[in-house]
Amino acid sequence: MASAAPAPPTPNNLKRIVAASLIGTTIEWYDFFLYGSAAALVFNKLFFPDSDPLVGTLLSFLTYAVGFAARPLGALVFGHYGDRLGRKKLLVLSLLLMGGATFAIGLLPTHATVGTAAPVLLTLLRLVQGFALGGEWGGAVLLVSEHGDARRRGFWASWPQTGAPAGQLLATGVLSLLTAVLSDAAFGSWGWRIPFLLSGVLVIVGLWIRLSVDESPVFKEALAQAEARKAARDGAAEKLPIVSVLRHHWRDVLVAMGARMAENISYYVITAFILVYATTSAGVSKQTALNSVLIASAVHFAVIPAWGALSDRIGRRPVYLLGAVGVGAWMFPFFALIDTGGFGNLILAVTVGLVLHGAMYAPQAAFFSEMFATRMRYSGASIGAQFASVAAGAPAPLIATALLSDYGTSTPIALYVIAAAVLTVVAVGVAKETRLRDLADVEPAAGPDAEPESAVKSPSADARTA
Repeated sequence: MASAAPAPPTPNNLKRIVAASLIGTTIEWYDFFLYGSAAALVFNKLFFPDSDPLVGTLLSFLTYAVGFAARPLGALVFGHYGDRLGRKKLLVLSLLLMGGATFAIGLLPTHATVGTAAPVLLTLLRLVQGFALGGEWGGAVLLVSEHGDARRRGFWASWPQTGAPAGQLLATGVLSLLTAVLSDAAFGSWGWRIPFLLSGVLVIVGLWIRLSVDESPVFKEALAQAEARKAARDGAAEKLPIVSVLRHHWRDVLVAMGARMAENISYYVITAFILVYATTSAGVSKQTALNSVLIASAVHFAVIPAWGALSDRIGRRPVYLLGAVGVGAWMFPFFALIDTGGFGNLILAVTVGLVLHGAMYAPQAAFFSEMFATRMRYSGASIGAQFASVAAGAPAPLIATALLSDYGTSTPIALYVIAAAVLTVVAVGVAKETRLRDLADVEPAAGPDAEPESAVKSPSADARTA
């Protein structure tokens, strides 16, 4: 007998869930992006001082990429336990790990103090950051997706996505303020530590909010059904979530990975690599480059919910495809505007790039959530998103910097992003539209080992569950 559908949350409860996910993801992305900005601005001098400046930047970005390498492991571990124990517990753990690692970076001795031990310690803490973020994203978007009403899932699930630009905004804003009020010597000596130590305060706030929310009702219902199936089979355990994902949802994992290519690569080229390109090739000051990212991130934050709402009206795929095609088409104008060296053109280049990126990033949360069954959703969404990041976001600043070093021009970098956009267009183009799916129904048809149903509902059925 089918269990009753979980009761929809009250508006106030849903807003609290959204706030908890948004604030938590903002803090986690603040920690992650802070490292990326510091890698572009000061880590090359503090931790790799014996290298040529551009080589030092490459080594600094290499430690940045190491964080991405740990994200798939975080996706596997957090996905497994998130599908077994619930979303909330794992989200609290991810926040503690990320905040602790970031705070510790602020206390690290530099190369001048401990020699080669400094970059080793930096790399280890970066691994912890990546591990934590690998588990954060899936849990945060699922907690909202599984609480929110079906008709506006794209809108509500896009709010945790705004944690990325909010974190970027916060990290860049703090760095911009410090570089404005401190001399280069003071910032390089001790000022860079302040944003990392600030993470400790932010984590306390995030934990207080996250501990106050309820577990996903869709997950609790699925867990009860799984326990009933287990009892009916005389205690036989269901398959591991990762096994079920690879058996039933392997096509969805590949679609999610392909969809991430243009989104992930373009984002890190636009927000992290620009700090290198604008300051070395276009002759723009650090302060000007940081300010352009700061302004563009504020616009990015504002447009993501709008793109999410549009995906509720016309579908996830059309909005996502618009973003992928748009980002690819924008790359040559993007670099041409930066090359002028004008502050207004720099703002225009980054802002348009991030607005187009938002068209991919906004529907991504609902799109990936709707692909997978509840008892394997944390694993499936996290694996699809985070395994792609190893090939996409991880090496993006590194590849872009190497291309600039080898060719001395932005053309190969633009072609690199365009190639990623083509991959994403193909992946999303072959995917099925998921807008009308009921998350409670995306389940194996006859127990955990059966083929999953498509679970596409009519609009009228969707309205009844909203």
